[in-house]
Amino acid sequence: MAHSLTLTESAVAAVKMFVESSPDASGLRISANDSEITAYQVHGAALPAADDEVVEQDGARVFLDESVSGALEGKALDAEINDDREIAFILFDV
Repeated sequence: MAHSLTLTESAVAAVKMFVESSPDASGLRISANDSEITAYQVHGAALPAADDEVVEQDGARVFLDESVSGALEGKALDAEINDDREIAFILFDV
C-alpha cells in the first residue's frame, strides 16, 4: 500500500528531533482537530493506534489517524526549525 503522505528531508529531521526531545514518543501523530478535518493536531505518541497508517522514512515515524489518512493523500509534510529549535510543520500538495 502506498502511503498517503510523503516527508521532505526537513520533515524527517524535524520528526526525529521532536521524538528525541519527547521521552515517551516514538513518532509524531497527526489527527483531525474537528470532524470536518479543517485543522490538524500534531503531537508525540508512544505507539500508533490500531487503525493508524504508519509512514516511516529514514528513521522518522509519522502516525496518521484513520480520519486524516485519506485527506492527506497526495500531500507532503515539510518543516521549518527556527533558532530556538521550535518546529513548524507545513503540509502542501505534491
